[in-house]
Amino acid sequence: MIFKTLFKRNSELSTAPMVKLTKGEKLKIGLTIFAGKIIGVLVILFAMKVLPDLIATKAYAGETYTPHETMLMNTANTIWTLVAAFLVFGMQAGFVMLEAGFARKRETVNVLMECIFDTCLCGLLFWAIGYAFMFSEGNGFIGYHWFFLQGAPETYLATGIPILAHWIFQYAFADTCSTIVSGAMIGRTSFRGDILYSIGITGFIYPIIGHWAWGPGGFLSVYGFWDFAGSTVVHTIGGIASLAGAIVLGPRLGRVFKRDGGGMPPAHNLTLGAVGAFILWFGWYGFNPGSTLSAVDMQGIGRIATNTTLAACSGGMVAMYLALWFGGTKGKFDLGFTVNGLLGGLVAITCPCYWVSTLGAVLIGAGAGIVVYLATHLLEYLRIDDPIGAVPVHGACGIWGTWALGLFASGEYGVTGPTGADNSAPLTGVLYGGGTDLLIKQVVGNVTIVAATFAVSFILMWVVQKLPYPWKLRVEKEGEEEGLDVFEHGSEAYSL
Repeated sequence: MIFKTLFKRNSELSTAPMVKLTKGEKLKIGLTIFAGKIIGVLVILFAMKVLPDLIATKAYAGETYTPHETMLMNTANTIWTLVAAFLVFGMQAGFVMLEAGFARKRETVNVLMECIFDTCLCGLLFWAIGYAFMFSEGNGFIGYHWFFLQGAPETYLATGIPILAHWIFQYAFADTCSTIVSGAMIGRTSFRGDILYSIGITGFIYPIIGHWAWGPGGFLSVYGFWDFAGSTVVHTIGGIASLAGAIVLGPRLGRVFKRDGGGMPPAHNLTLGAVGAFILWFGWYGFNPGSTLSAVDMQGIGRIATNTTLAACSGGMVAMYLALWFGGTKGKFDLGFTVNGLLGGLVAITCPCYWVSTLGAVLIGAGAGIVVYLATHLLEYLRIDDPIGAVPVHGACGIWGTWALGLFASGEYGVTGPTGADNSAPLTGVLYGGGTDLLIKQVVGNVTIVAATFAVSFILMWVVQKLPYPWKLRVEKEGEEEGLDVFEHGSEAYSL
């Protein structure tokens, strides 16, 4: 029945008379169709003009912003910088736990007190003189404005970041450097001696040498030396200053080195040390991605965070297997080397994190695992006592990571700024066809800072060591034998 009805209707339509249109009606229909096409073309042209501005990426639109857009962008960048600063500051909890866990039980309170005191001292010194020396206008060697943050502009240079937000971020970096310095000196440094050398490191050595690479007009920066987040400026300075202190102090009483038939005294709380390492790893997501100072550079932040992760993973794995295959306890999986390997990977990737690919990050982290293992055994052979591995992790891996930029810079990425990435002049390393120019500049800049840091730090430590008791660098023999916790602080970390 349905098919019959449809057939009947089709038959009626086919036999219906054709409607003839007049010339006027045909003209109206033609004009209507033509107008519709013109409107469609105009809509397409409008979309081509407006949509790229709405998307507002570098690929489709120029960097032209209204004052309102600039304000919103600077606000986002400031929030990002502050969040990163809080993450970096949280690394202090990681340092405290790592150093205390790998030290001996009788010096635990001393480690805690040193880290807390250094954090307080660093804040006051960096407010009074450190930030001025490091980040204010001056010459190629030192800044000399903005002491006590007086006379500073509202925002830092062209970043759009308020000067106080930039200060809190950089204070967290300075605090990290000052905490590193105590690592290789644990167990035999007097607390008053710690106060004196901390003033020298935090107030003068770190900010003045750091100005060379990061300050406006710093001579290494002008030369073409790059250090994105501080493999050299933060970690190498801290690690090399630790080395100078360890040499001046000498080894702990009773420390017998491997070549003499002994070895490193066991850590008293590996749980504490391992948790501290994870806290440091977490804080590094502020350390490296936060150094963009830009929330707008979305691709850069993601790349940095991923590279940071991969370098830590490969560094930990390589160090673990080297200790397994060649260590003094063959066939055993060593937690200490694994922890220091992942930390070494984090230190190494800190300089090149913005300019390398994920493969480059894996290889740099793996190299750091090798560096940590070799440097640890080198210190043991040289009879230099470094209880937590501050020199291999921060000093040696900081050097490796800085040089690695000259090898692994992928030639895809330039520099970041407040409005996002500028990849028009990318950094290219030797392995990507960039020649040796970048590598040479990285080596020259890094060696310059290493040499200056060691020379000045050694003199500082030597002078403090020559002071009369109780201000000399090394604690008295009875204090070291009794334990720094009781001798210096009158308390113990564990009551039982």
